[in-house]
Amino acid sequence: MKKPVTAVVVGAGDRGAHAYSPYARDFPHELAIVAVAEPQEDRRNYMVQEYGIPQDRAYSKWEEFLQHSRLADAALICTQDRMHYQPTMKALERGYHVLLEKPMSPDPAECIAMEEAARERGRLLVIGHVLRYTPFWTRMKAVIDSGAIGDIVSIQLNENVEFHHMAHSFVRGNWNHSQRSSPMILAKSCHDMDLLAWLVGKPCLRVSSFGSLLHFREEKAPKGATDRCLDGCMAEAECPWSAPRFYLGKGKAWAGKFTGDLSREGILHALQTGPYGRCVYHSDNDIVDHQTVNLEFEGGVTAVFSMCGFTRDNTRIIQVMGTRGEIRGSMVEQSFSVYDFLTGDETVIRTDSGLGGHGGGDEGLIRRFVRDVRQGSADAALTSASDSVMSHLMAFAAEESRLRGGMPVPIRELYGRGSKEVRGPSV
Repeated sequence: MKKPVTAVVVGAGDRGAHAYSPYARDFPHELAIVAVAEPQEDRRNYMVQEYGIPQDRAYSKWEEFLQHSRLADAALICTQDRMHYQPTMKALERGYHVLLEKPMSPDPAECIAMEEAARERGRLLVIGHVLRYTPFWTRMKAVIDSGAIGDIVSIQLNENVEFHHMAHSFVRGNWNHSQRSSPMILAKSCHDMDLLAWLVGKPCLRVSSFGSLLHFREEKAPKGATDRCLDGCMAEAECPWSAPRFYLGKGKAWAGKFTGDLSREGILHALQTGPYGRCVYHSDNDIVDHQTVNLEFEGGVTAVFSMCGFTRDNTRIIQVMGTRGEIRGSMVEQSFSVYDFLTGDETVIRTDSGLGGHGGGDEGLIRRFVRDVRQGSADAALTSASDSVMSHLMAFAAEESRLRGGMPVPIRELYGRGSKEVRGPSV
């Protein structure tokens, strides 16, 4: 039996510890976690205990482990958005294959530099666009590529963020401020830019976008709202964003993301002292709560993407319009229909997401990454850095357009920034 691929986890938060690392627990013959770099002691200790990591391979800083010679085959880099570039570049320099959580970086020049470094060193740099690995999107891509609906003319893709997810992650949470993390179109919706680029299969040429922070603002606060939900808020009964009602009720599992004590007292203490107990109208957030993006691809193909934080469910809804037929699908329902213009036949395709997160995409990604590392081919990845740079530039262009009042932004204009040479976009 072949030895398992070995990996170091850099950043043992939700993605590093609970999305990717469990593959080593479930399939120890395929993947072994041999070291961890994580500043929070409780998270570091969890990884040590869960995966049998020696204490001398548990580092508080990524710089500590990257001072050594290569300790493993791969590095799983799952730090915060603005902490991706330096450990990735150093890991590639040390000879690691890298699985990097999305987004690559909030800086276009850093994205391009990482892609160039991986290519020059012949290392895998795989980006965490987990949706490509789900049964739902994989089947849809296969139908499109089969020619069943002819040539794509246009796509409409809606991302329903779900109102509690919006409040948790993008108003109160780690991704609530663009300068500390990333703009919403990058932090949340680079998945969608990646899907559109992948489904169309042609270079994106230019982008325009509109959107704003419309609701979660000081002036929108109801009468009697306090800075924190537990400070005697008089608007609680009428507020759908009430933190104690959510985290002590159906959102108790979400409380596990900010406290290890899930008792009533533990959650209340965390809400009283931490960011997740803040009023959504009195936070320091600046992330948009809705945004629409228009995209033009080579050959005249168009796409419209809409993200909104005011929805009842957390899903994606898509309509792909081709010259011979149409696809309509809902990810939350795990099904899509294929309609044939000539025959009038409609075929409904249902998929099974399995047990993993993101519709089975989390496990699908790490499984494929382990296989690609074992094969050692830098060109094998489904979500390679070269592909991801294109979708990231689509997101950067959308944000730049939004800030410029919707003015169209050519992708080529962004592609040259920070690159060693100006190259045209490719798929």
